[in-house]
Amino acid sequence: MPELRVLSALDAARVQWYHFKAIMIAGLGLFTDAYDLFCIAPVMKMISQIYYHQDSIGTAVLSISYVIALLGTALGQLIFGYLGDRVGRRKVYGLCLLIMVFSSFGCGFSVCTTRRSCVLASLAFFRFVLGLGIGGDYPLSATIMSEFANKKTRGAFIAAVFSMQGLGILMSSAVTMAVCEAFKMAGEGSLEKMEAAGVETLAPAESDIAWRLILMIGAIPAALTFYWRMLMPESARYTALVENNARQAAKDMQRVMSPTTMSQIADDTSSETLELPPSSSSSYKLFSRRFFSLHGRDLFAASANWFLVDVVFYTSNLLLSQIFSFSNKPLNSTNVYDSAFEVAKLAAIIAACSTIPGYWFTVYFIDRVGRVKIQIMGFFCMAVVYLVAGIPYSWYWSKHEKTNKGFMILYGLIFFFSNFGPNTTTFIIPAELFPTRFRSTCHGISGAAGKFGAIVGTVGFLWATKHEEKDKGEVFPEVRRVRIAFLILGAVCIAGVLVTYFFTRETMGRSLEENEEDDTDSTCASGNELFPIE
Repeated sequence: MPELRVLSALDAARVQWYHFKAIMIAGLGLFTDAYDLFCIAPVMKMISQIYYHQDSIGTAVLSISYVIALLGTALGQLIFGYLGDRVGRRKVYGLCLLIMVFSSFGCGFSVCTTRRSCVLASLAFFRFVLGLGIGGDYPLSATIMSEFANKKTRGAFIAAVFSMQGLGILMSSAVTMAVCEAFKMAGEGSLEKMEAAGVETLAPAESDIAWRLILMIGAIPAALTFYWRMLMPESARYTALVENNARQAAKDMQRVMSPTTMSQIADDTSSETLELPPSSSSSYKLFSRRFFSLHGRDLFAASANWFLVDVVFYTSNLLLSQIFSFSNKPLNSTNVYDSAFEVAKLAAIIAACSTIPGYWFTVYFIDRVGRVKIQIMGFFCMAVVYLVAGIPYSWYWSKHEKTNKGFMILYGLIFFFSNFGPNTTTFIIPAELFPTRFRSTCHGISGAAGKFGAIVGTVGFLWATKHEEKDKGEVFPEVRRVRIAFLILGAVCIAGVLVTYFFTRETMGRSLEENEEDDTDSTCASGNELFPIE
């Protein structure tokens, strides 16, 4: 396919300041996404003690609280991913950010302070709207970064954007711990007065403000990036290949690229007329027979792999405290701040020691090793860890309650190989495989499949591993069911290995246009010419 100079210049451009600026602007969106999605676990610990101090919160309520934002995210990925291709990346990018800002504040201002049904219904509504904004941020961040990057370091740039999710998880834990500690110290006097008056409570009145504050803080990074996002030009590939305005694409890139890069594309604006290169994707529509013939296998592979990894990743991350509750004494004797603090501390340890290093291993190796090999390795290593943890779980791990450091290390390896593996590569690959006219839509479809996997994993784990002690009104994991859950998650990872090997194409070192045009004779698996796409 003949290329415009602006596209070839982008592919060959040296790494420069604007690339890092784009990483930071797009990455702060993923930072906010992770903060908002993963702060809910300790928040629900607080809500359960504030509004359910006399009985159990129940698995049904807990499930809805966890998945409502994920459901909104899935829908947002479909809607805003499509709009990103129809309206433009930049315009929809700003809209998603505004939704995230206002809905984060809405979560904190959830109406009612006494009736728990009213509080949770209001919170669920705003969490769903928040999910819509988060969902739009996924395909747009990945698409914009892929279309600005050069082909040599494109994978590392997109991985760097996604790695901000790890910092968002760490920040949500840090903010939760700081807020809990501050409110606990400030409220010690009121607790002593209530105890002296004979009033027994684990949740003083001001604790209802604490969880709202944690949720509202999520609006700050989103608001801070709105101005810089609006200064970003539209993607040159979108302007040239979708809007058919090559001259404007060249001018936009001259505003942000270095003088060296500008000289490479100067000829695109100097001539009277610019002929756009013919694109094979312009001859067929989304979801047409031709589309499925060329991209159906890629869309299946991207969606299936994202579904499988999110079953594992969100189950393990959102339910971290539930998985480890077998080794901790019930927190009935602690106040509302202590229980949330412990959940957040555990998440912070995992994020700092496993999640964030995994992301940055991918940043370093993604353009050296390749997407497919890293994805297969990550799925395989997670499968091994789950089997090692699951097979002896009932007769070994569950009986070492006070010396479970080995199990903690194993559990940390799950997060490391998830992020140095399929959790990151499933974000990268859909942004590289599909034509410019369909890139954001197909990334949104793949991401939505992942969020449905997250819903399946989260709800399934909650219901499958819990049973209720009616005489105590408590809900806790059952050892035998946790063991089965680990084995099932191991099998899910093995399925990911197979789908990746047989269906996923390597995109390393190729321009986005080469990936698009090579669909008719591309190969699957890790560079093996065994499965040509017809």
